[in-house]
Amino acid sequence: MKIGELAKRSGLSAHTIRYYERIGLLPYADRDQSSQRDYDASILIWIKFLGRLKTTGMPIREMLHYAALRERGVGTEAERCALLEQHRERVRAHVVDLQACLLVLDTKIAGYSGTEQRMKDHDPVLPERRRKPAGTRQASAR
Repeated sequence: MKIGELAKRSGLSAHTIRYYERIGLLPYADRDQSSQRDYDASILIWIKFLGRLKTTGMPIREMLHYAALRERGVGTEAERCALLEQHRERVRAHVVDLQACLLVLDTKIAGYSGTEQRMKDHDPVLPERRRKPAGTRQASAR
């Protein structure tokens, strides 16, 4: 498939595909008779995997390291697995942090949804905030 078709099917721009190829995240594409890139459909699986790594926050240098190991083929499985296991632990820690943040948001939202009832039960009239008239502030001692 040509780069335009790959871009459409992968969700990446043609520029990003060329960039990923240039830095080594994507293998160089075969060329057709007119020297245009001609990608095999299997590249879509790799691009989707790279997208997952990116979404989970893997730094590009680690993605490049993984891609280089993958390119070397058999014999790098243990190192690739270790790299993914380390990343998985960082992702799990991040998920725990996000869950804690979500709990805070849920608590805050629940507090807002109960505001009207709390007002009726305890403070039927909101106290009015009063501002001092302009020019009545005390000068600070220097």
